Amino acid sequence: MTYPVKVLGFGDNVVDKYEHLKMMYPGGNAVNFAVYAKQFGAERSAYMGIFGSDKEAEHVIASLEAEQIELVKCLQVIGENGCSKNTVINGDRVFLESNEGGIRGDMRYALNRFDLEYIRQFDVVHTGNYCFTERELPKIKAAGVPVSFDFSDDSEDAYFEAVAPWVTYAFLSCSDLEEAKIREKLKWIASLGPAFACASRGAEGCIAYDGNRYYVQPAMPVEKMADTMGAGDSLLTSFLVGYLSAKKAGQSNDTAITASLEAAAVFASRICGIDGAWGYGVHYDD
Repeated sequence: MTYPVKVLGFGDNVVDKYEHLKMMYPGGNAVNFAVYAKQFGAERSAYMGIFGSDKEAEHVIASLEAEQIELVKCLQVIGENGCSKNTVINGDRVFLESNEGGIRGDMRYALNRFDLEYIRQFDVVHTGNYCFTERELPKIKAAGVPVSFDFSDDSEDAYFEAVAPWVTYAFLSCSDLEEAKIREKLKWIASLGPAFACASRGAEGCIAYDGNRYYVQPAMPVEKMADTMGAGDSLLTSFLVGYLSAKKAGQSNDTAITASLEAAAVFASRICGIDGAWGYGVHYDD
């Protein structure tokens, strides 16, 4: 199925190195967003960010090209690509260490007028708290393009207060909080500016809030668990693609959110059966 939606992932790209397997996989929140959107059926999906010049960068680029992701506004500079090291314990990803984005952490992507002209071609831009893109959000909002933002699970209140006013769709992970606390947090985030806030809860599914009501979506069964890498990214991506398409078709907000959350839960359960975020693993040597 193809959805009449055009999306752009802006920010991080990494290789996720699985130490227990000596395999590395392409990933990163913004990259995963672009790939999952394409796989879910978005009409157009692009990634914009900074690559390094090492073999890790080349593997990410080649994998994105294989997935037919638009890369025309990317930069490649001399330096180390973003890299994280992980392992998997009982099906769950366990983070070990990272190089803090590599060269991308040192050289920030500063949007100019020509970048913004490009960005205006899309229905939504997705980025997150590991992307080093916070200072660019006011430019994107001023350009009239909705921003989706992944606050992950480690953003402090001051960070929400600084970033959320520029965000239309806010996502975070709250698997360690009880439901009442999650509802309270979502309502607070929405009060800062976002029109929609969603908290993923791992095996418990997710809870969303649109300023008027809460939506509870259970997780769908996973037929064959590989690991949870990309589960949250795939959920938010497929939700946004489905939701934006439904709104374009004239559906009510309640109907669009309910149906899109259910479809997203199904898509995320399939992603949990893939090694890495979206495959393309290759062996590496230290």
